[in-house]
Amino acid sequence: MRVPDGVDEYRHDPTPDLLWNESYYLDWFNAEGKSGGYVRLGLYPNLGVSWFWCCLVGEGQPVVRVINHQVPLPEESGLKVRSPGLRAEMVVEKPLARFSVGVDADGIAVDNPADAYDGGSTGIHGNKVAVGVDLIWRTDGPVDPPEGADPWAFYYGLSTRYEVPCRVTGEVMVGDRHSRIDGWGQRDHSWAVRDWWTDGWIWFSGRLDDGERFHAVAAVGREGGIGYWSTPAGLMGTYKVTSRPESGPDGIPTSGKVTLGEVTFELRPVGWAPVLLVNPDDGCESRLPRGLMAVTTDDGRRGHAWVEYNQPQVG
Repeated sequence: MRVPDGVDEYRHDPTPDLLWNESYYLDWFNAEGKSGGYVRLGLYPNLGVSWFWCCLVGEGQPVVRVINHQVPLPEESGLKVRSPGLRAEMVVEKPLARFSVGVDADGIAVDNPADAYDGGSTGIHGNKVAVGVDLIWRTDGPVDPPEGADPWAFYYGLSTRYEVPCRVTGEVMVGDRHSRIDGWGQRDHSWAVRDWWTDGWIWFSGRLDDGERFHAVAAVGREGGIGYWSTPAGLMGTYKVTSRPESGPDGIPTSGKVTLGEVTFELRPVGWAPVLLVNPDDGCESRLPRGLMAVTTDDGRRGHAWVEYNQPQVG
């Protein structure tokens, strides 16, 4: 691993591959871990479109989704997108230190998360509701970096991507309900070919109540994985990753366990916000249940995390 360069925060030149994708992916949960959300902007320059996601979950609440896979690409120098019912902008306010997201959109609320798989990739069934997001992700490391040093972030040499643990503050609006956010999250940035329809994977990231942060990603059916574990002492590293989800209807897990090295996490879902992914070339589908979890480690610690399971649909 290495700390990424600040220039990495901005957009990159694509390769000719049809599925080359530049992705800005950010999540959060509130201090109590009872609500949260995620936002993703995926740029597909060789397809001429952007994919935009904004999903909100809360304990005992409907999932609220803004999903649009036909958003025009932003101008080359920016991350501002516009489409009917959607206005959103991402801004690198200070490279590797502060990143903001604003969303003003028409969302759809559904009581059953699996309903998100109906209606094609847009998941059109549900009740229309206004969505507003005004949040800032500030890099949150185990210690404050010295003056002039690079902030705490992790770059994986296996692919052109990096992950940043963050403190998240701002405001979220759903209908006439406004919520102040002072919580935690993760953001990642990647630029490479992303094939959702070939390999399954698990992505897992969160924070324990004692302040320790963790992250991992592993491909289904392959040994190992990669990630970080950060403590107040600044430790980090790679480790073996295993995942044992207990699948419910439509493949959305009802519980599960994830092991990072020698630590096992028990997962209890707070809320799921799945997305249906349709290959623009051949129509193949993959399901992506992504959810906010309450977690308990096998040494008795507690916290919260986001987890996603990419599930290509075979046959």
